[in-house]
Amino acid sequence: MGDRKLLLIFGTETGNAEELAEDTASMAAKHDLQSSVIDMADITPDDISGWKRLIVFCSTWGEGEQPDNAQNLYDAVSESDDLIMEGVNFGVLALGDTAFEFFCQSGKEWDSILEEKGGTRIKERVDLDTDYDDYAEEWIQETLEILKEIE
Repeated sequence: MGDRKLLLIFGTETGNAEELAEDTASMAAKHDLQSSVIDMADITPDDISGWKRLIVFCSTWGEGEQPDNAQNLYDAVSESDDLIMEGVNFGVLALGDTAFEFFCQSGKEWDSILEEKGGTRIKERVDLDTDYDDYAEEWIQETLEILKEIE
């Protein structure tokens, strides 16, 4: 069996996206995947480009803004070479609040920029409101099932 590594990165203001990433790491172990959970503030586009499997957990802040810890990475990915994410199979779990006009905007931006930069979307992005628990788990399980099949 080859590389079983899975990268889980999170952009968060209140900790929800980080908590989901941590929960996903526990679930991933049952799928024989070895996860690394990394704060978006602590990783570069080049670091990400070396991974075959990626799940992005990102909440939206204020009027559709990236969380503080995600903004620099998002800008760096946006400014990177066109195919920097080639070979990266990704899924995006977006957190938001339907009370705001730009619901899950940050997650939508991540989904779009990763594909633009050559990444392969392996599951449709899920946009979750404040009562996300049940929906998140189902999406994560389905995404892990797909990722574990990638060689």
